[in-house]
Amino acid sequence: MMSFAIDSLGALWMWGNCPQQTDDGEFCIAATSAPLPVWDFHGHTVVKVACGNEHVVAAVSAGETYTGGDLVCYSWGNNNHGQLGLGDKESRSRPVLISEFSEGSSWEVYEIACGAWHTAVLTNKKSFDQDLESRCWTFGIGDNGQLGHGTTATICSPQPVDGLPTGSFLISLDCGLFHTAVVSSDGEVWCWGMERGLGLCPDASFSGMDAGDALYPIRVQSPETNGFKFLGPVQVACGAAHTVLVAGEGYRMWAWGRGRSGVLGRDQTTDSYTPCVVMWPPLDENFQEIHEDQGQASTSRANDRTNTELELKLSAASEELQFLRSKLTLMERYANILHISIFRKPMDERTLPRSLQESAVFDIRKEFENILDSSDTDELARLEMFYRSMLSGVKDKLLKRKVQVMVQECIVSLSAGRQTPRGQ
Repeated sequence: MMSFAIDSLGALWMWGNCPQQTDDGEFCIAATSAPLPVWDFHGHTVVKVACGNEHVVAAVSAGETYTGGDLVCYSWGNNNHGQLGLGDKESRSRPVLISEFSEGSSWEVYEIACGAWHTAVLTNKKSFDQDLESRCWTFGIGDNGQLGHGTTATICSPQPVDGLPTGSFLISLDCGLFHTAVVSSDGEVWCWGMERGLGLCPDASFSGMDAGDALYPIRVQSPETNGFKFLGPVQVACGAAHTVLVAGEGYRMWAWGRGRSGVLGRDQTTDSYTPCVVMWPPLDENFQEIHEDQGQASTSRANDRTNTELELKLSAASEELQFLRSKLTLMERYANILHISIFRKPMDERTLPRSLQESAVFDIRKEFENILDSSDTDELARLEMFYRSMLSGVKDKLLKRKVQVMVQECIVSLSAGRQTPRGQ
C-alpha cells in the first residue's frame, strides 16, 4: 500500500500509505497521493530501500556520498512484531538507525529485503585480514519459520541465520509474505518459512514428512545439475508465495511455488514444488549466442570509427556537451525539489509562477499568499503536514520555537494584508 523511490542524487521519496506523525507526535499510517521527500537522510545517499506491509528498511551511506562498503541500516514504520530490529515493539514514524548495522558495527550491509512482517539483511565482515565472509540476519515475526532460527518465536533484534553455510558468499536475498530465500555465488539456493519455504498458504498439498513449515534453511535441488548448484546465479526474487531465480549469467530463469495466474511462467497455473524453467527466452532459440554476435558486430563497427579525426573532434565536443547537460540537470533537479517542497507538486514550465515569468524575479511571499488563497481543504492539510514534519526534525527546541513564531507572524501579516484596502 506504499511506494518508495530513490532518485539519481540518492534522495528517497515516498507516497501511498506511509509512516507519519500525528499532531501529538504519535505514530500513524497516513495516505499521500504525491511523492514526498524523506528529509531525514538529507546529507546522505540512499542506496537501497525495501518495504513490508507497514514498515520500511533503508540502506544509507554513512557519509555524504556512497563510496562502496559504507552502508548503514535504518528502519521505521509499524513495529508490532519487532520487524524494525530495534529491540522492542514500539512503532517509529521516522527512520531510526539499527545499532547492529551502524557505522561502528563489525558488519556492513549490502542487501536488504522485507516480508509482510519480517526483515532480512545481508552483511559482510569488516575485515581486511580474513576472507570475505557474508551473513544473513533476520528479525520480526517468526510464526511460519520465516526467520530461519529453528523456532516460531518473534525476534525484535537482528540475529544471524545459523543454518546457512559459512564458507559461501551470499549474493542476493528476498522475502515473500511468509518465506525467505537467498542464493550464494556458487549457485546454492536456500529457502525457509511457510510450507517448506515455498510460502504456499494455505492450499499446499504436501503430505507425510514433507509437510509443514521450514524452521531452518532448506537447500533447493537444481534440476539442471541433478545436485544443489544452479549454474551462473545472478539474483533471487520472491512474490507473495513463489520464488524466481535468475541464473545462467542472466540468460535463464527458474521459478517454483504457487502457480496461480501463471506467475511461474511455464504455461501452466499449477503449483510447482521444485524449480521449473521459465519459458523465456523462447526455448528453441539460443538467445545468448545471438546476443553475443550482436555485441561483437557492434564492437567491430565502433573500432573502425575510432581511427578517424572527425570522431575525435566529435568525442571532445560530446564530452563538453555532456558536462554542461549534467550541470543543467543537477540545477533542474535541485529546483524541482525546492518547488515540490513549497508547492507540493513537480515543477512544470507551463505553470511557473507569474512573477517569475514576467520579471525573472521570484516573489515567494506573494506566491505563497496566492497558494493559501487558492488551496482547498486537502491541499491546506498537506501543507500543514509538511510544515509539522519539517519542524519535527529540528532538535533545537529554541530554534523550533523561533521558526513557529516566524511562520505565525507571516500568516498574520498575510491575513492582514488581504483585509487592508490597496490604497493604504
